[in-house]
Amino acid sequence: MITEIPIKSLEALVARQLGNLFMFEKRGEGKILSEGINLAIKKCEKCFSHSKNKYYSKNGETFFSPWHSAQNCIFLYYLSRSVFETAPEVRTLADRIYYLNRTLNGADLFYEVNMPDIFFTDHPLGSIMGRGEYSDFFSFAQNCTVGANNYLFPKFGKNVRMMSGAKVLGKCNVGENVIFAANAYVKDTDIPSCSIVFGNYPDIVIKTRDETYFTKFGWKNPDSDSPEDGVR
Repeated sequence: MITEIPIKSLEALVARQLGNLFMFEKRGEGKILSEGINLAIKKCEKCFSHSKNKYYSKNGETFFSPWHSAQNCIFLYYLSRSVFETAPEVRTLADRIYYLNRTLNGADLFYEVNMPDIFFTDHPLGSIMGRGEYSDFFSFAQNCTVGANNYLFPKFGKNVRMMSGAKVLGKCNVGENVIFAANAYVKDTDIPSCSIVFGNYPDIVIKTRDETYFTKFGWKNPDSDSPEDGVR
């Protein structure tokens, strides 16, 4: 994967951001941050390699820039998650990276939330992804919310898209190939595969489409976790 700046410069950038906004102890936390960044970059490479968005590739290779807010949002999520998983004894570092992501990119992606290996956001501002169960090829736009109702969270199948302002709350079993239209609000409702969802609970409207309708949106190979098969 091509990176806009060298990995060492990326490490220095994140360390400086943490130090300026919160606190960062290079002597005790520098190695953990470095290892976490290497893991996060690998996760980004897998994730970004599936995107058809022109900003995610350069000269035919997968590309990452910390100056691209959506890419940076995904990178900082993977970084906080990697630190949380590999160095739980310094959980406060994961907390600060999570908070840094909220501060810089305006999205709430907590490291305990297990986002999938392949997900996408174009404009993450104001979105909150709660403790749902997510599958690959999940995507969300601005002001989206995934949250609980009566302590129960949604479950999502593959290739689910949340358009601007969409909200999915509570016990919802969402199938594969589903689009939640702009400002749709769904609560405690199962959604079948190959559906487009409109309206607000309890008066939602579900329109079905053929599976082929959903393969044109934004992804290379939505049926595979390997990008080498070509573009569908």
